[in-house]
Amino acid sequence: TVWSYATIGHGSLDLFNAAAEEAIKKISTFNSQDIANTVWSYATVGRASPDLFNAAADEAMVKMSTFNSQHISNTVWSYATVGHASPDLFNAAADEAMKKI
Repeated sequence: TVWSYATIGHGSLDLFNAAAEEAIKKISTFNSQDIANTVWSYATVGRASPDLFNAAADEAMVKMSTFNSQHISNTVWSYATVGHASPDLFNAAADEAMKKI
């Protein structure tokens, strides 16, 4: 849902806040594309969601070996764009990116 709204540039505060709450509860069921698309959506509309980004970083690090190059770059770009520091995630993403070169 948030991906489609972000794609058209509509960053409804109520929608993104509600979606963040639900995503945090279900983050363990997200695959690499779900994680990347979710954080990309928030970054694209300029919505910082620290709790969501923390949960997504934790889950991404667990599943980093399943991320393809696009998922890695979109995820790292998203964190950089919203200014959410996550050094452990960035290190894990860099390590995985090196394996894909």
